[in-house]
Amino acid sequence: SVLNEWLQFVTNKTLPPSVKGKNISIKYMTQVKNNPPVFTFFTNFPKYIKDPYKRYLENEFRKAFEYSGVPVSFFFRQK
Repeated sequence: SVLNEWLQFVTNKTLPPSVKGKNISIKYMTQVKNNPPVFTFFTNFPKYIKDPYKRYLENEFRKAFEYSGVPVSFFFRQK
């Protein structure tokens, strides 16, 4: 629940940019693997989430949960 509260805060702060007139919404996220940490985001249009927004999510995640120096992987899947 902590991850999803963080996700709601971050996505409300900076919404994912819409592409081709489609609004992208990230529904929730889960941690899939522990070592190294792997997270999956469930969204309506995963192919439209571009690298700058992925970097934004990763940077905000590292700040919030103090994951400096640890490789973190994010994957985006269709909900």
